[in-house]
Amino acid sequence: MHIPDGFLPAPVYLGGFAIAGLTTWYSLRQIRRYSDPNQQVPKAALLTAAFFVASSIHVPIPPASVHFVLNGLLGVVLGYFAFPAILVGLFFQAVMFGHGGLASLGVNAVLMGLPALVAAQLFRLRPQRQKQWAIALSAFGAGAIGLGLSALIFFSVTIATIPAGFDSTTERAAILGLAIAHLPLAILEGIFTAMLVLFLCRVKPELLEH
Repeated sequence: MHIPDGFLPAPVYLGGFAIAGLTTWYSLRQIRRYSDPNQQVPKAALLTAAFFVASSIHVPIPPASVHFVLNGLLGVVLGYFAFPAILVGLFFQAVMFGHGGLASLGVNAVLMGLPALVAAQLFRLRPQRQKQWAIALSAFGAGAIGLGLSALIFFSVTIATIPAGFDSTTERAAILGLAIAHLPLAILEGIFTAMLVLFLCRVKPELLEH
């Protein structure tokens, strides 16, 4: 899911930084409107660490290998904190492990952060006083759509920027295979998000408020 440095044309990397910068500015502006933004910081730090670690858990789905992202979960639990949390997690992954890259930081933040914000809005649209099965369904949808949208953006960007000297048919087949391999993972992340949300609803429902 992480796009490395040198894989895309330079204008795409610059566009990624522009969109990531605007989205970060907008997210921070919304966060300032919270009644007590500082109260959300420990939760954001914990889930930034979870995002950082989840990317090292690889799931073999032949013929590819994919890893957890949890961006839908971050959107559901953190709201507008999700985008800066993912940006920070990606930065440390690039610096410490070379996972992704610094030049591709903006593109990767857009690829994983924007779907997290979409997941947050989808979960917020759920009717109040839902039954447990309906809450679980909303959380499952948000968790699965977060990763599904990321795979869709990854597929669109990489297919649209295949270098002229490459065998486009082979490259398209490889990218399509990688995108399809993320579908079972999207279901797994949807199930995990639903389980965690149901647990939080029972023991500490205020953690889902933001």
